[in-house]
Amino acid sequence: MELTDVETVADAPGARVAGTDIATAIVGETYHVFEGTTVTVCLLTLRNGSKVIGHNYGSIDPARQDWEWGRKEARAMAVEKVWELEGYALRERLRP
Repeated sequence: MELTDVETVADAPGARVAGTDIATAIVGETYHVFEGTTVTVCLLTLRNGSKVIGHNYGSIDPARQDWEWGRKEARAMAVEKVWELEGYALRERLRP
């Protein structure tokens, strides 16, 4: 099969980023909560050494802060950035 343009390449069998690709790309994660705040940051390390961050500002009232939820939301934001990067990398690999 000869591929002639980016749309055709993107529609080629297997030319998709999947959740397993994202999980494989992430090789480490670290969390940090800034002292005296409810701000949680998640740092994801990718297999190529790149790093992405996500954050969650948390509750305005620290007494009501759900720390586990803050970590989950910070990680979700960082993972969304991994999707963007993996999508870009796939597009570059498939470029004619």
